[in-house]
Amino acid sequence: MHRYIPHTEEEIRQMLKEIGVDSIDDLFIDVPKTIEGYKIPEGKDEFTVRKMVEKLAKENTVFEPENVFIGAGVYYHYIPTVVKHMASNPNFVTAYTPYQAEVSQGTLQMLFEYQTMMCELTGMEVSNSSMYDGASAFAESLLMATRISGKTKMLVAQTINPEYRTVAKTYTKPQGIEITEISYDESGKINLEELKKNINDEIAAVAVAYTNFFGVIEDLKAIRDVVPQNVVFIVVAEPVSLALLEAPGKFGADIVVGEGQSLGVTPNLGGPGIGFFTTLEKHVRKMPGRIIGETKDLEGRKGYVMILQTREQHIRREKATSNICSNQAYIALINALYLSTMGPQGLKEVAWRSYNNAHVLAQMLEERGFKRVFSGEFFNEFVIKVPDNYRTKWHEMAKEGILGPIPLDRVYKSLGPSALVCATEVNNKNSMAKLVEVMSK
Repeated sequence: MHRYIPHTEEEIRQMLKEIGVDSIDDLFIDVPKTIEGYKIPEGKDEFTVRKMVEKLAKENTVFEPENVFIGAGVYYHYIPTVVKHMASNPNFVTAYTPYQAEVSQGTLQMLFEYQTMMCELTGMEVSNSSMYDGASAFAESLLMATRISGKTKMLVAQTINPEYRTVAKTYTKPQGIEITEISYDESGKINLEELKKNINDEIAAVAVAYTNFFGVIEDLKAIRDVVPQNVVFIVVAEPVSLALLEAPGKFGADIVVGEGQSLGVTPNLGGPGIGFFTTLEKHVRKMPGRIIGETKDLEGRKGYVMILQTREQHIRREKATSNICSNQAYIALINALYLSTMGPQGLKEVAWRSYNNAHVLAQMLEERGFKRVFSGEFFNEFVIKVPDNYRTKWHEMAKEGILGPIPLDRVYKSLGPSALVCATEVNNKNSMAKLVEVMSK
């Protein structure tokens, strides 16, 4: 074990104590040592096995998309059939993450198109060809801010997804980066007065979410007016909302990152995700990941090449901007297919319907006594006050096929009993009425 896991005996002891077991062997106590007693049938024909598996599958809890009202960073949107059909092409499915310059032109062109679309959506000048997920993209943005500024103190809004902030702390602590979290006001936006008080010459970056975790739309202009030009301005953006809202690049953002799952990828119990990462051209050599560029060969034919690769695996090594920033080439393909299928107007329609459904649902809930916690304008998520027993009711709703608004009191304890409600274009009038009825019991 010690040849491969660089932990001391004391570190192992502390980790085991933290999770409440006495030894490493105890971690596997639930794994049967033998299969004696298990009724494994003799080999069956395919037809019989299929029926058995289908019967087992029916025992799973299935949530129809229209009955899902939980968002918090992962969203149900309708995905046109052509996207799934194109993405199922074996030439795409079997492709490995591209490392070498001689990778196929089709893969390189697809990643180039993906980068172009992400730049258009965020209003930025340069995009890499994706990262693992939104959380790691955010964490990498803080490391990049240190490379740009040479400073190690960050101001991060508490209205950024709590999971993103946790991942960021894991990434940055070994680097000696200090994160100070800035609270929110009664509107659900970042507290500008608190932000002003904490800005000084030692600050490397200010990071906010747009829309934020509460669904509230931050005033990026007001924030940029507070943030000095020599401080890196990081925006964690929700991509579908950008079809309606002004792009962060128009407000002077230096880095715009986020989660691209909502662009054509089904939730699938939380994954896979894809991190998008965009910035200004002047910062491009500080950016992690890889970039695909367009060129011409000696005969004048258009071609695509990797123009910048900053990962350690086969180049740069100790000079790499990041050692854990591989991309999600296949999910980037799906993002590109979805965006090109929807087009600007189609994506705007998705955003409008999500916005409208959320506002109709908010009104329906308020009429039943579920008051909104924050006064700020919101996109497709909002926070409401709920009874003390809501967590129990939340589990009961799941048994009825409704994945209800997620409780927030464990993460944002100061809010008290509260829940984050989400609606997208897949929710309909009947499913929203059903949710309100169940929550009102």
